[in-house]
Amino acid sequence: MEVQALTRYARMSPKKMREVSRTIQGRTVADARNLLSVITRKSARLIAKTLNSAVANAENNHNLNADALTVKLAVIENGPVLKRFKAAARGSAAPRRKKMSHIRIVLTDGQDNN
Repeated sequence: MEVQALTRYARMSPKKMREVSRTIQGRTVADARNLLSVITRKSARLIAKTLNSAVANAENNHNLNADALTVKLAVIENGPVLKRFKAAARGSAAPRRKKMSHIRIVLTDGQDNN
């Protein structure tokens, strides 16, 4: 059975978050949690919160054991972009693109329940 959690509008660029999310794909939940706790990046904290939410969904909604779960997918999708301007040299304005991400984590217990 597959269980997912989704965090939308995380204020971090998708490129920075994908570097961390690639490391947890295919790992067990316990291994992924340990790995994310060691990584000292903001993206690791955001992904860990989404992973914990997915585990809570599995335990509370589907009565699955957290020890038997593995991370099937950890996908970072592009969110909206805030377009801002900052003062620059000689009275001009320089554009700033503040990117957002959507984090999707899919857990599976290895059994196919169709």
